[in-house]
Amino acid sequence: MLQGKHIVLGVTGGIAAYKIASLASMLKKQKADITVIMTPNAANFINPITFETLTGNKCLIDTFDRSFQHNVEHVSLAKQTDAVLVAPASADIIAKAAHGIADNMLTTTLLACECPKIFAPAMNTRMYNNPIVQDNMNILENYGMEVIKPATGYLACGDTGEGKMPEPELLMEYIIKALTPKNMKGIRLLVTAGPTMEKIDPVRYISNHSTGKMGYAIARAAMLRGADVTLVSGKTDITPPPGVHTIDVISAADMAEAVKEHADEQDIIIKAAAVADYRPKYTADEKIKKKDDELTIELERTEDILAFLGKHKKEGQFLCGFSMETEDMIENSRKKLEKKNLDLIVANNLKQSGAGFGVDTNIVTLLSQNDTVQLQIMSKSEVADKLLDYIMEHRVKGMVIGG
Repeated sequence: MLQGKHIVLGVTGGIAAYKIASLASMLKKQKADITVIMTPNAANFINPITFETLTGNKCLIDTFDRSFQHNVEHVSLAKQTDAVLVAPASADIIAKAAHGIADNMLTTTLLACECPKIFAPAMNTRMYNNPIVQDNMNILENYGMEVIKPATGYLACGDTGEGKMPEPELLMEYIIKALTPKNMKGIRLLVTAGPTMEKIDPVRYISNHSTGKMGYAIARAAMLRGADVTLVSGKTDITPPPGVHTIDVISAADMAEAVKEHADEQDIIIKAAAVADYRPKYTADEKIKKKDDELTIELERTEDILAFLGKHKKEGQFLCGFSMETEDMIENSRKKLEKKNLDLIVANNLKQSGAGFGVDTNIVTLLSQNDTVQLQIMSKSEVADKLLDYIMEHRVKGMVIGG
């Protein structure tokens, strides 16, 4: 994804500047070519030698540094840059970028760059909420630049509130997003992920081993490609991808309600959640006390969300389900494909090493009415990309059920 890409990191004067060293290291591990440009004030917070050691490139500060070869440095640098991230982005740099002021190496390079530009504001809460700063950030967005919403927490000045720069891992996501081809721009996609939990009493519940990794990988991949993504998620330990509308649910009934509410507006729906097929018919208001004899819990079927979507699928909508089996995987999955009126089903075998719950890899077979595509073992993020590639190719060609 980032190999061979040239990325400029703009560092301004702020205590969060030290975090960019970690980001530079992460980018270098992805084989990106990184140039760091610091404002003069940034050098008061972190030494330029740190960035030179991590990136292998000269750290730029002075627009008129005579130690370089004879060219217009900020212009030649801008021509080879694939993306610029300014982090931490002070109120000063935001104002200058918004109004075209070029008075140092970073601001002149920003004006000369035609690539994606991202700003990560980091400042005191009062400064961040100042209407002037808010207006300047709106100007940047109106010009097509991305402004990352800062985190909320304890700030170096002692205040608590908005203004913390996000962690390097999140900044990395925004860089990857900026460099990913937007072949799904304008497409609305809904994906479900994770387990559902069916309440027995105030203490106990019925659930499964799903971690949500596959569904979250699909949501992230679609977001990176420019889709408008809605993620309906059961309880997981995963942080939702940035820029994804996430709806948290608990039970199968909650998930059904959320999916139904948003289904009609979607172009693509991918049901990757592990929804409980049964729930307790009666839920106790108080904790069920342990007894010497056996306890019997009467169960009832939950609503089949995928069958509902297949029955009410609108024209042109692409519907994809997941099928986890332990035997007769292809045969059982094809039955679901037909019975539930799906365009595609992703099948895997829970007993196969490297597939199933709780692992970072998967081994899946893509089944449509006319196709059987067996994928080798790969990471769940790679499976997500292969799945979206298949859907986009067949959706564009109109190769859906009956087509």
